[in-house]
Amino acid sequence: MKIFLTMVLGFLSTIAVAQTIAYSEPEREDSRRTDFEIIGKFGANYLVFKNNRSDNAICVYDNSMKLVERVNMDFLPDKWINTDFIAYPDFSYLIYQYQKKNIVHCSMVKLDQMGKKMGEPIDIDTTVIGWATNNKIYTTLVSEDKQRIMVFKINSKNTRNFVFSTLLFNSDMKLVVEKHRLNLPMEERNDYFSDFLLSNDGDLVFGKLVKNGGSDYISRVYLIGKRALEDTFKMREVGTNEKVLDEVKIKIDNTNKRVLFTAFYYKQKRGNIEGLYTVGWDKETNALYNEAFIVFNDELRNQAKSSDASVKMAFNDYFIKNLMTRKDGSFVIIGESEYTTSRAGAFNRWDYLAWNNPWAYSSYDSYYYSPSYNRWYSPWNRWNSNQAVRYHAENILVMYFDKDAKLEWANVIPKSQYDDESDNLISHQVMITGGQLHFVFNQYERKALMLNDQSIGPDGKVTRYPTIKNLDKGYEFMPRYGKQVSSNEMLVPCLYRNYLCFAKVEF
Repeated sequence: MKIFLTMVLGFLSTIAVAQTIAYSEPEREDSRRTDFEIIGKFGANYLVFKNNRSDNAICVYDNSMKLVERVNMDFLPDKWINTDFIAYPDFSYLIYQYQKKNIVHCSMVKLDQMGKKMGEPIDIDTTVIGWATNNKIYTTLVSEDKQRIMVFKINSKNTRNFVFSTLLFNSDMKLVVEKHRLNLPMEERNDYFSDFLLSNDGDLVFGKLVKNGGSDYISRVYLIGKRALEDTFKMREVGTNEKVLDEVKIKIDNTNKRVLFTAFYYKQKRGNIEGLYTVGWDKETNALYNEAFIVFNDELRNQAKSSDASVKMAFNDYFIKNLMTRKDGSFVIIGESEYTTSRAGAFNRWDYLAWNNPWAYSSYDSYYYSPSYNRWYSPWNRWNSNQAVRYHAENILVMYFDKDAKLEWANVIPKSQYDDESDNLISHQVMITGGQLHFVFNQYERKALMLNDQSIGPDGKVTRYPTIKNLDKGYEFMPRYGKQVSSNEMLVPCLYRNYLCFAKVEF
């Protein structure tokens, strides 16, 4: 199948799309509970890390997804806490954490194109603790161009003053600057952080968010930055004009050295979502260069709402999933409608926001950590066995803004997905190819789950491609955990009779 499309105002002018799929064979060791990470493509091979309890291995697949070699990672301890892979064209780094006696080690090893170590592991840092922990202490950040890598930890023993320890490396894992220790005052027990990001310059950027009295909405927001060579924080409070914000997303615009901050907003607590709040922050001047409240009109609400929702409540189940910036300062925001239902009632966005802090504080651990390192992490309980839960993922919203945060166009990709007891098979993954954003997701057609591909071009036009037909082998796709590994390829995990395997989808 070939489809020729002519695009205007795009990244590329003409593309040809041909979809093919190659499946890996299921292996006896790999079940639906196998922990995994898709590392990437190296030459003609595709590498995937797998963990089954004390068994750790990197599986190497060829272009037909035939297993070339299963490389046992005997150097990893039986009970590691966390793993992070950083892939380059011809090698990768593995940064991992484990505890030995009362010391948590953060170690690094370099791997070749076949997943084999190129030297002995070395310790990056260690932390002495007085207890056994399963929570990660160290967080690894990678810049967009992969030329800067940061490993840091946050000591939260003093709830009024968090102590950051940061290590900044170049792409050769050589220290750019000696370890920095920084203090950050935490005025309220309800303070918590947004995601942490690392710029191409090596600057650390994140947000400090204050919830009003422990409630499920944000009343104050601070944007915080740390320059690569400085051991101090720069902080800027963002005004919300008495609007109520919920989940905050941040994106670095490396080309223009700016930071984009965005969140849905309400007029009042537990009200309906009114629109989108965006703020642009200039890192060089520590100043806001624009601020906008974009109100969603009735036309967009009618597009975005599900079949049984009112126009006013159209966006109440939407969450921001992606922020993408372009060289001219314009940006794209992608949202998706997600919720659950059960006999006990629906799990709505306020339940999610009250419960789902992506960064967690534990007075027992005395370190601030993120539980979301697990590849299978979900805002919901994935293996809920107490009651029947149905997971829903519906329409996808795509909005394009110019450099001044003016909404140029918005469009909706309609879909309706659900699954019981697990959300593995629902939601979507984004792939960028041929100047378009491709949205890959499962959809029921004639009572069977079929893998769909729909795209949005630079002009906002939606193109729906024919359903991929090579799906009759009993494989169930999990596109939300897929990863783009080249300009036109994506690896997607899937289940075959409860065994974990992988499919290479070529566009």
